[in-house]
Amino acid sequence: MNLGKISNEMIVVMIGVFIVLVLSSLICAYLTKRYPDKDFTEIKLRIKSWWGMCIIFTIALVIHSTVSLIFLALLCFLALKECFSLIPTNRSHRAVLFWAYLSIPIQFTFIYFGFYGMFIIFIPVYMFLFIPIQAIFIGETKGFLQSMGSVQWGLMLMVFSLSHLAYLIVLPGEKSTVPGASLVLFLVILTQANDVFQFLFGKAFGKHKIVPKVSPNKTWEGFVGGILATTILSLCIAPFLTPFTLLGMIIAGIYISIMGFIGDVNISALKRDLNIKDTSQAIPGHGGILDRVDSLTYTAPLFFHFVRFFYF
Repeated sequence: MNLGKISNEMIVVMIGVFIVLVLSSLICAYLTKRYPDKDFTEIKLRIKSWWGMCIIFTIALVIHSTVSLIFLALLCFLALKECFSLIPTNRSHRAVLFWAYLSIPIQFTFIYFGFYGMFIIFIPVYMFLFIPIQAIFIGETKGFLQSMGSVQWGLMLMVFSLSHLAYLIVLPGEKSTVPGASLVLFLVILTQANDVFQFLFGKAFGKHKIVPKVSPNKTWEGFVGGILATTILSLCIAPFLTPFTLLGMIIAGIYISIMGFIGDVNISALKRDLNIKDTSQAIPGHGGILDRVDSLTYTAPLFFHFVRFFYF
C-alpha cells in the first residue's frame, strides 16, 4: 500500500472513529440485553451500516490516491443513478441521461490531471449547454423544461458538488505537508457528525420547528446544538488533519454544520415533492445513497473553496 500521503495524525483520527463505532456497538448490545422488550433493530442496522461505510471509506483513502478518485467517481455514479431513478422524465429524453453519466469520467479525468479550469466549468457551463441541444435533436418538447431541469440539477448536486471531494485529494499538491486525504476525512467526519448531533439534540431538546413543511423533525434546538457540537469537534480534530488557524477551525465547524443542514433539507424537499420517505433501501437503516450524501452536496464544494482560497 502507498501510505506516503497518510500522516500519523490521520491514522490517529481514523482509530478514534473506529473506537467510537466499537463503543456504539457495545452500548447497543447492552441496551438490547438490558431492555429485551424494546426494539433496537433500526439502531443495530444503522451501526452495522456505519461499520461497512467506514471500512470501505478508510480503505479507499489509504491505499492510493487513484483508488480514492475511483471510489468517489463510483459514489457520484451511484448517487446520480439513484437521483434519476426517483425523478420522472419524459421517456424520449432518456437518451440525454447517457451524456449525463458520461460526464463523470470526463470530470474525474480533469481532477486526476489537476485541470482546475476545466473541472470548475465543465459541468455548469459545457454540460448545461450541451444537454438541452441533445434533447432538442430528439424532437420531443413535451416535458422539456422538467426533464432538462431534473437532469441538470442532478448533475449539479451528484456530480459537480460531490466531485469537489475528489479535488480536495489533489488540491494540496505534492509539496504540501497536509495530505489531501486528510482534508476529505475532516470534511466527511464533520458533515456526518453534524447530522448525528442535530438528530440527537433535536430528539432530546427539540420543541421549535425550523422548516416544518419540508422536514417536520428538524428543530432550532437541534440546529443550534449541531452547530455547537460540530464546532467543538472541529477544534478537536482540525489540528490533526488541517492547516487551519484557530479562527479557521471555528469558521469551518460553523460553516460545515450550517451548509450540511441546508444540503439535508434540500434533499428532504425533493423527497417530500416526490412523496417518498427514503430515496432507496441501498444502505440498511439509513435509506439510500442520497440520504447519506445529501449534506455533502453542499458542504463539499463550499468547504473546498474555503480551503483553496484561504489555505492553498
